[in-house]
Amino acid sequence: MSSYALGLDYGTNSVRALIVDTADGREVASAVFGYPSGVEGVILDDRDPNVARQHPKDYLDGFVATIRAVLAGSTVDPKDIVGLGVDTTGSSPLPVDAHNKPLALDLPQVIEFSSSDAARMTWLWKDHTSFAEAAEITDIADSLAMPYLAKCGGTYSSEWFWSKILHCARVAPEAFEAAHSWMEMADWIPAWVCGIRDPKLVKRGICAAGHKAMFHTEWGGLPSAEFLGQLDTRLEALRGRLYDEAHSSDQIAGYLSEEFAALTGLVVGTPVAVGAFDAHMGAVASGVKPGVLVKIIGTSTCDCMVHPLSENLPDIPGLCGIVPGSILPGMYGLEAGQSAVGDIFNWFVKELGHEGHEALNEKALELTPGSSGLLALDWNNGNRTILVDPRLSGLIVGFSLHSEAAEVYRALIEATAFGALTIIRRLEQYGVVVSEVVNCGGIAEKSALVMQIYADVCNKPMKISRSAQTCALGAAIFGSVVGGAHSTVSAAQVKMTGVKEQVFMPNQEAVEVYGRLYKLYMELHDAFGAVSNPSLGHVMKDLISIREAARA
Repeated sequence: MSSYALGLDYGTNSVRALIVDTADGREVASAVFGYPSGVEGVILDDRDPNVARQHPKDYLDGFVATIRAVLAGSTVDPKDIVGLGVDTTGSSPLPVDAHNKPLALDLPQVIEFSSSDAARMTWLWKDHTSFAEAAEITDIADSLAMPYLAKCGGTYSSEWFWSKILHCARVAPEAFEAAHSWMEMADWIPAWVCGIRDPKLVKRGICAAGHKAMFHTEWGGLPSAEFLGQLDTRLEALRGRLYDEAHSSDQIAGYLSEEFAALTGLVVGTPVAVGAFDAHMGAVASGVKPGVLVKIIGTSTCDCMVHPLSENLPDIPGLCGIVPGSILPGMYGLEAGQSAVGDIFNWFVKELGHEGHEALNEKALELTPGSSGLLALDWNNGNRTILVDPRLSGLIVGFSLHSEAAEVYRALIEATAFGALTIIRRLEQYGVVVSEVVNCGGIAEKSALVMQIYADVCNKPMKISRSAQTCALGAAIFGSVVGGAHSTVSAAQVKMTGVKEQVFMPNQEAVEVYGRLYKLYMELHDAFGAVSNPSLGHVMKDLISIREAARA
């Protein structure tokens, strides 16, 4: 008999549901729900560009709406759906009460920003308000010679769990005190739809815990109460209300409750997998295995690899984590990425380009590498890897009175490709062999220009995942495993994943030109990233300080 799995992919602006045939990965039906709150689902503050929050009710409304839509749009019998998986953005923590209810769940779904209300909402992955706290966490871990940063690249990020919670305690103490515990979005959604109302009973995912919350079995789980007390005694008290174990996503988080079965049309008791981050599940759906780098290219990028636990793997500075079981059970999961890619292209088109992506793509395709005389840094939303510094910003060098929009557009794409190459070189520098690159996401699907530039800059063939909905497919793969359709994630990958026939091959003439440009890119990278001496590392931060003072 046929069996199906359901994947829920919670992105930055919307949630997508996907029904998949467990036998061959055939995608039967999908539906998308745009979050209604804020600006395209993100609650912003005009006074502070670092703010990015979300309303948790959007997640539940999207869960119900998309599942009802995919069931209505297919002939699949809900009884044949063996399991359900969930992926989300991250680190996107939210404060909950003693009954696992988000503090913001009863707040109006409004666009206007209110500091007291916003602190009770989900602190979205790209909220960078806690940059000072992230730096403090890094400094104290270094000064106390604590090991907690060894598995996350040596530098803590403002995008991550503890820095956001610490910032909340300082700027919105009433919201912090109202919270009994904090949940990653990836952990909370599976628990809530399964009716789990005690935060201590929630199965936390190793993906979020290991990559963003400094959880590791080497030091007994989360950072010690002593260390957290050095940051703030309130964090020390919170630790006991969090968790002591973390689980891979081939484990069952719970079983769908009567409430959400009735709301969606699914069967009561359908198994739900432990949640994980969207990019990690996208990597699984793209066929990640040792030697294969998967690039999930969207508003930002996440680069994922796996490495056998049986082989030694050094700590790699600048990575977002080296975590056992976070991507594939039984293997180290390695994560890196760029804080903005698609967001940069969209920013240019919306604010400066005066032409759509299609027109700019056509014109940029006609340009030869190096012909514009332009070179950019891809830090418009800070740097995630390898500098881990949210206070860096974008840069374009080489403007003249003859510079055209398509030339700038291409230079921005090239900058993101140079950032991608920098990640690959850091991995290879520490002995992680990148023998193959598989890309997924909307940009990889739609833009031959981007894929060819990436092939030429990285001097590696660029493959594209067969599925256009890799994150949702990855979630469905884990749903198929917890539902018993496949015995392991690797077995499910064999049946349910693949790549497209088209492969973008490097053009050697372009490779040579980009090799020269990359050397200049790295000079700018090291100078403005405070790596080289003398350094220009203060310039971008001074500009931000001047901006903040002027706006205040």
